[in-house]
Amino acid sequence: MENNIVNVYGYIRVSTEGQVKQGYSLAEQRAEIEKYCSSKSYNLVEIFKDEGISGAKANEDEMSIERDGLLDMLVSLKENKIQYIIVLSTNRLWRSDLVKVLLHRELKKNNVDIRAIDRPNYSIYTQNPNEIFVNGMFELLDVYERLEIALKLKRGRLQKAKGGGYAGGGAPFGYECLRGGKKLYVNATEAKAVRRVFEIKQSLRNTIKSIKWNCQRLHPIYAGIPIVPTWQSREYQ
Repeated sequence: MENNIVNVYGYIRVSTEGQVKQGYSLAEQRAEIEKYCSSKSYNLVEIFKDEGISGAKANEDEMSIERDGLLDMLVSLKENKIQYIIVLSTNRLWRSDLVKVLLHRELKKNNVDIRAIDRPNYSIYTQNPNEIFVNGMFELLDVYERLEIALKLKRGRLQKAKGGGYAGGGAPFGYECLRGGKKLYVNATEAKAVRRVFEIKQSLRNTIKSIKWNCQRLHPIYAGIPIVPTWQSREYQ
């Protein structure tokens, strides 16, 4: 009887943009996976999760995926004799070609396939041309959706910045932003350093101006036309 047991893992993920767009929280994804596994009589060993991380995130230099939950799942596939990874949609696993290629490689090493609840016939081992075409179309739509969201976010940030608001990202030196906040505050300690830098800059600027003025007054520089300072010309006259 044990030989008929199908061991599976579940994987759930949300990023801020994905959750807003699709409306599926971690809890909702978990519930769908549990329901699906129950209907298929799969042995759901564990559900791994990543929260607030983009499905396109990867280290291109080291050719590796940067998601703790996903990595924990991959390293334990062989140990628990997993046959399938259950997800609500493949875009929970990847949103870029690099992540898709790296993930497929690891799954195939362990003879593991993917079961996507929204696409019952999906398989990373599919050879049928029609299935390949349909899967490719879905993946292109995922890429389009991600780019569309990124573009909207960028437009929103630019608009906010033009209005003098905080557009997100790292706070400039001299300022700080409370976690989850939308307003910049002056960092008193760093602000002192910023003021001092500007004071030094102004002091150096004044010093350079003074040096240039004295050099031009006392030591004319030949630049194609002989120049004689007015005070010298008076003496010779």
